[in-house]
Amino acid sequence: MKYILNKKYWAPIALLGIMFFSTLFTSCDNNDSEGGTITISKVFLEDVNSTVPDREVTFARLGQALRIQGSGFTGLKRVYINGYQTYFNVVFVSDNSMLINVSADTPILEADPSVRNTIRFVNDNNETTFSFEIRSGKPAITNISNTMPNAGETITVSGTGLTEVSKVVFPGNIEVSTGITSDEDGEFFTVPVPNGVSDNGGSLFVQTSNGGVYSPAYFNCKRSIILDFDGRGTHSFWGTPPANGMILATDIESAAIGSGNVSQGKYVPHRPARIASIPAATGRATETWTAGTGVDNWRTQLTPFIPATTPLDKVAFQFDIYVPDAWKDSGYLKICTINNFNAGTWSGGVYNYIPWLVDGKSVAFQTTGWITITIPLNKFYQWSKEPFTFEAVLAYREVATYQNFGIWFENADVKMKDVLGTASEVEFASKPTSVKVYTDNWRIVSLDTPVYNDFAN
Repeated sequence: MKYILNKKYWAPIALLGIMFFSTLFTSCDNNDSEGGTITISKVFLEDVNSTVPDREVTFARLGQALRIQGSGFTGLKRVYINGYQTYFNVVFVSDNSMLINVSADTPILEADPSVRNTIRFVNDNNETTFSFEIRSGKPAITNISNTMPNAGETITVSGTGLTEVSKVVFPGNIEVSTGITSDEDGEFFTVPVPNGVSDNGGSLFVQTSNGGVYSPAYFNCKRSIILDFDGRGTHSFWGTPPANGMILATDIESAAIGSGNVSQGKYVPHRPARIASIPAATGRATETWTAGTGVDNWRTQLTPFIPATTPLDKVAFQFDIYVPDAWKDSGYLKICTINNFNAGTWSGGVYNYIPWLVDGKSVAFQTTGWITITIPLNKFYQWSKEPFTFEAVLAYREVATYQNFGIWFENADVKMKDVLGTASEVEFASKPTSVKVYTDNWRIVSLDTPVYNDFAN
């Protein structure tokens, strides 16, 4: 039987063949010369996706391709980056230029100090060491323990590549360079919060040994508060006292609580002191609301800094929470964008916050101080199935009869089929609970994150 190869496959196969045969030649086969003096003049970053595909640089990151310019590369036998012998292909070596990739296995912080941030070139007769900074992948920030702390408190910033943090710039251009502690693996750092941080909020800028990085623009964004029980926003309630499930003005507390990050003025207990325990199978156990129709105006308050056209995965509801004792097995907070829902709801403009449910298991949730919870609005069930913009949420609220935003404590059964949106027989039956859950500083924030560029345009 005769097989005919389609012409459209010729080029890829030819390229694969070239790549295969080129790998037969390793750095140890560069035998054109025993090698003379090696000099290095410049290093260029090779990036075909950049507007400057061949850019002179003073540092590189793991995995990046470099073009090294100099002389005496003929006969080159070995290259060590941060002390790590790095493969190079002699096909891409001439006497005055060579290409090499910085291996992902190159040590950074763990490199011996004598060889860190160096590239060493070796032939049979000579070697030279060139000082050149090697960084890990770009740093990233994934969480800030408290995004609206008191001045003087310490926060923890988590992420990747956050090594050797040298400074943090807070909104208002307030710079901190002392008192910072960095995790050796770059997974977090701690920093004290200075005085004078702008109430308009914004991003943290963090300088690390891996370069700079911004947080989302949600730090200290007090102009985005919809209710803080201290004058920003209006707490509303109705019914005839004691109105058992309604959180009244008399239920709001103000004693200082929490360690590390402490309470700020007044806050809401979702099981007020007058309720000793919440029975099992109690849907709308307690509820807390903003004033709603005629008072709340998200479009006027929020769109000056969160445009209505903002994708909904870039907008979030954020609040601070304190849970002094272990919370598990039962109870959750139902977060409602309007006041038009029934107990047990897993659809519409709501989100059920269940912090003790982790990977399908009940795991105790507890905090030593106040921490910040961030829930992107595209996690709310009404907007979770397809892309929406902030306009969808604004319009949803504006046509509602009752435009109150609220949180109620629900002590109902939790079924994994509701949580996952897929078939599941797993269920957590509700139990009586006397858990203490406090929240404060309800706010709508931007998740927009400025992009840090390693190089000026």
